[in-house]
Amino acid sequence: MAKYIFVTGGVTSSLGKGIIAASLAKLLQSRGLKVTIQKFDPYINVDPGTLNPYEHGECYVTDDGAETDLDLGHYERFLNTPTSQANNVTTGRIYQTVINKEREGEYLGKTVQVIPHITDEIKRRMLLLGEQGYDIVITELGGTVGDIESLPFVEAVRQLQWEMPEEDCLVVHLTLIPYLSAAKELKTKPTQHSVRMLSQEGVRPDIIVCRTEKPLSEELKRKIALFCNVKPNAVIEAMDAGTIYEVPLKMLQEGLDVIVLKRLQINGYAAPELSKWRAFLDKLNYPKTKLNIGLIGKYIELQDAYKSILEAFIHAGAVNQCKVNIVNVHSEFLTEENVAEKFKDLDGLLVAPGFGSRGVEGKITAVKYAREHHLPFFGICLGMQMSVIEFGRNVLGWKDAHSTEMNTATPYPVIALMEEQKKVKKKGGTMRLGAYPCEIMPGSLANKVYGTTQISERHRHRWEFNNNYLKDYEAAGMIPSGKNPQSGLVEIVELPNHPFFIGVQYHPELKSTVENPHPLFVSFVQAAKWFTESKKGNVAVVSN
Repeated sequence: MAKYIFVTGGVTSSLGKGIIAASLAKLLQSRGLKVTIQKFDPYINVDPGTLNPYEHGECYVTDDGAETDLDLGHYERFLNTPTSQANNVTTGRIYQTVINKEREGEYLGKTVQVIPHITDEIKRRMLLLGEQGYDIVITELGGTVGDIESLPFVEAVRQLQWEMPEEDCLVVHLTLIPYLSAAKELKTKPTQHSVRMLSQEGVRPDIIVCRTEKPLSEELKRKIALFCNVKPNAVIEAMDAGTIYEVPLKMLQEGLDVIVLKRLQINGYAAPELSKWRAFLDKLNYPKTKLNIGLIGKYIELQDAYKSILEAFIHAGAVNQCKVNIVNVHSEFLTEENVAEKFKDLDGLLVAPGFGSRGVEGKITAVKYAREHHLPFFGICLGMQMSVIEFGRNVLGWKDAHSTEMNTATPYPVIALMEEQKKVKKKGGTMRLGAYPCEIMPGSLANKVYGTTQISERHRHRWEFNNNYLKDYEAAGMIPSGKNPQSGLVEIVELPNHPFFIGVQYHPELKSTVENPHPLFVSFVQAAKWFTESKKGNVAVVSN
């Protein structure tokens, strides 16, 4: 039988429930337990697929095509195991399921209510992963205690805490211990009020994790334990860390995993095996060199919009023993006149994914600069499409080449809406989503990067390379080095006579983890290192 851990939050949002949940899961996994994590979000959207990045940050996509919360990216990066549709549930999906059942007559004419019908569906979903052979299922509840939207989830946890044997259910509450600089002391009252509010809803926390910027004294821990009705060793200090990847080791020092194991009466566990994790941190914390990589996008002021890309660069930087410094360049304000000045200190540039026409011309300008100045280039999804448009305009001479997403009347629709997308009316969950196979051309740059000709990558798009122009591009020197074996969809384009120029229709950043950095990011960072050395005159530029 699986055991269940619920992670709640109080005082304020953005305390890092997802990182604490992932860190605890990593520690338990390192001791030989089979662990998974799921996220329950209180908003009424069925999924975050239609949400603006300003509302919810990055939309993370799983192998099975689920559009999910960005915390699932943390789960995968920490645990090195894929998540699925079952790992992210929203209030919208809960209500949609219950309403569909009501329409089908499943409730036999009863009045459908939040309790028991909504809470029963929440509990069913919370327990679902436990039926798949996991030892421990960690459930993170989005939002904070006291939010109206979160009340049904908290009530479901209360019922499970009451229904289950005590050793099968545990609640971790993450809260804030603010430091008042004027008083020069940490204050526990917000935590006390948060725990009291949770208790008023009938949920008793077993462990309190305290986010803080200053160390907690033993006296302060005892005070929190006394007023919040937990054991002193169950008050865990979570000080601000230099990187999220240090948090598992900090939680190990605090003994969080041991407290959990004892409370859940799990015996015979092994010592934690974290040698790969420590080796990664050593490389991350002690780089031998530094690179400046330009990130060209329209959400650069909102880092959560490109969360997986930023983390993939951290992974790739560690492999290459270098610090990757991301230089944010807003594509909306990038022009032919200022591009040279903005890019003069870059060692490589990545044109980010996205939708819509805002900032598109700036992205095309960035691609042109990278192509003409032999600057290592990496384009993802829309970034790949921009490289196709730029090549069409400036190499093939089709000045009005464009994507039909931005210009339906373009005489050269080199990027066009996928055939199966033309009849789609609903926006939610209708893109080309999830993992699809790709066959790579032998001897190509992509082949050298991956070391194989058969790959599978995750997608999230509606537009594609227009194969009506494929022969023109091949004749002019842009190579379609990766294609979907069933549809012939161009997945990868590259320029052979360039140090590193590659665009991919899929999202490789979604599969990069600490223990398995994505090869495209690793090779791109390596190419940027070569480019930097060539500028210094130390080595020749290495071409693929």
